[in-house]
Amino acid sequence: MAKELTIGSVAKLAGVNVETIRYYQRRGLIAEPDKPHMGYRRYPADIVKHIRFIKRAQALGFTLNEVAALLRLEEARACAKTRALAVRKMDVIDQKLTGLTAMREALASLVQQCNVGLPTKGCPIIQVLAQE
Repeated sequence: MAKELTIGSVAKLAGVNVETIRYYQRRGLIAEPDKPHMGYRRYPADIVKHIRFIKRAQALGFTLNEVAALLRLEEARACAKTRALAVRKMDVIDQKLTGLTAMREALASLVQQCNVGLPTKGCPIIQVLAQE
């Protein structure tokens, strides 16, 4: 029989807290084992790999809804659809990077105005933010 673990052991091995596991269960990302009449739920050891998969996907920017889709695609062995989902995620990341780059350039310009020390009626950053 495969080794079974308590929720605390699963959390420790997966590098998450117990509430994260419970949240994933509520979201339908992992199954909640039946509770014995007397005792604690026991989790199969392979659930640790499953949770690590979820965390790695999140680290790549996938939402939990997208992670659920990835898990379904993995079961269906649908590599083309998985690739399409990843490409869409890269497009979203590229859009965010473009926006972040524009924000950084705007802030750099404001900081440069402060560094020049032009005689003004106050801080250029504050003045720009206060404009209507």
